[in-house]
Amino acid sequence: MKPRVLEILKRLIAFETVSVDSNLALIEYVRDLLLSKGIESLIVKDESGRKANLFASTGPREVPGMLLSGHTDVVPAAGQAWTVPAFQATVRDGRLYGRGSCDMKGFIALAIDAMLEAADNSLSRPLQLALSHDEEIGCVGVRRLLDVLHLAPVRPFLCIVGEPTDMQFVLGHKGKGSYRTHCRGQEAHSSLAPRAANAIHLACDFITALREGQQRLMLHGAQDSAYDIPYSTVHVGVIDGGKALNIVPNQCSLEFEVRNLPGDDLEQFLDGIRERADALALEARLVSPVASIEIETLNVYPGLDTHPSAEAVRLLQAFAPPDTGTTKVSFGTEGGLFNQRLNVPVVVCGPGSIEQAHKPDEYVEVSQMDAGERFLGALLGSLKS
Repeated sequence: MKPRVLEILKRLIAFETVSVDSNLALIEYVRDLLLSKGIESLIVKDESGRKANLFASTGPREVPGMLLSGHTDVVPAAGQAWTVPAFQATVRDGRLYGRGSCDMKGFIALAIDAMLEAADNSLSRPLQLALSHDEEIGCVGVRRLLDVLHLAPVRPFLCIVGEPTDMQFVLGHKGKGSYRTHCRGQEAHSSLAPRAANAIHLACDFITALREGQQRLMLHGAQDSAYDIPYSTVHVGVIDGGKALNIVPNQCSLEFEVRNLPGDDLEQFLDGIRERADALALEARLVSPVASIEIETLNVYPGLDTHPSAEAVRLLQAFAPPDTGTTKVSFGTEGGLFNQRLNVPVVVCGPGSIEQAHKPDEYVEVSQMDAGERFLGALLGSLKS
């Protein structure tokens, strides 16, 4: 690992950019670092002004560029059993430890280094950098940046999202929709339970409808054997309701998600679930007129499905190591949003393994950083005029 890459990564890890906190200090550090080489940055803040995205470009302005993209936020380290300081880089036994080292400040350090090197060269095509906030809570922050880039006269030729993939080319991932369901019933003394609408029972009936929907997707929905789970999935992760055992509960809420293959229409699936919810609520209103089920959308982001024969993919494969394969993953990235909003082909490729992400003692192998450095060095070489 180059000394400059190591120094940048140490600085990045030291910024405690947990999603609930500001990332402005990190963004300002990157902005100043790029400016030291004459590279100006566009800063796009969120409504609160506490968080920001960054976009920078070096090279000719009139042709589409190669865009390197990463998110600056990390998941919390509090409550995890770390044996090294979470927000201090520790290099030991061929690994670099620290929150975000794998997901995904390791790639960001490599991308910044590539931008600094690119500024010292004449390029035939620009090299570009996009940094976002709040990816870990549903790819939230990058959307405002994409609204700006969508208006640019020249869009990127290719976007590389540097999530940890062991430096393999990921061409597809599932989309995701997150939802909260509010089930309303009516209180009563538990000895009179049959005369009241039990909100928890109503929620259980709704969960049964979700599980039936999962079964339909598994048996009759889209299939793609490139995924560990080759069909779209439905999952309930949170449920809350009831105040006391001897009171029929009047409220129950639950949160569920759908991770859909590109071949399954998420809205069509939700329309079916809403119809089933309306039917369940109508039946419950025979007992209590206030019974209802309401589904609230929390967050939705699209999947990714880049064709292996795309020109941009073939270009990357031309200078990638011979053992670089293509695959698909079940976890989501911002790649689908870049593809959808900017109509740009996306390849997800970065150092480290997703197996190390979000865990205590998160780390990235130094050998993976070296491989990422060689890859971006070859990419930069292809851009030199």
